[in-house]
Amino acid sequence: MSLARAGRIARLNRPCRPHVASRFSSSHAGEHDQHHHDAHADAIAFPREDFSAPIWRRFILYSLLAVGFYKFAPSPKEDNPFSRFLDQYRTPQEVWAAVNLKHLELSAQSQVDNLLVAEAKRPPVHRFRYPQAFEQYSPHLRPIGTTVDFGDLVIKGDKA
Repeated sequence: MSLARAGRIARLNRPCRPHVASRFSSSHAGEHDQHHHDAHADAIAFPREDFSAPIWRRFILYSLLAVGFYKFAPSPKEDNPFSRFLDQYRTPQEVWAAVNLKHLELSAQSQVDNLLVAEAKRPPVHRFRYPQAFEQYSPHLRPIGTTVDFGDLVIKGDKA
């Protein structure tokens, strides 16, 4: 190994030093930090932690309102103005039943169509390698009924 390469490897393995010089601590640094911390500890005032905070008052108020509404609200079978108002703008149950039935019928038809397309196959096409074989044998000396008349047979690809 060459000396230049060995020096390059040694430089790569050496930890790099930061460009900013590190600050060396002095003997009075600990005293300064302690004094600094004490000054801020007195300035910070935390709120009192108890159940008189506004959020707890709101929670209790809303809970009482919910329990009162549940207890004194009319039952669903009672006739009241609020129920009548909601019934004016609600779609009748028969309409939704008809819509759901129509959707079911269309979904079933769609599945039948999808199945038909998925299982569809092209009709088989029989292609002969040598279509001239139809004309190869003599029509003479054959017994009656054993041959098929291919006189009007048109082979695909022939333009005649």
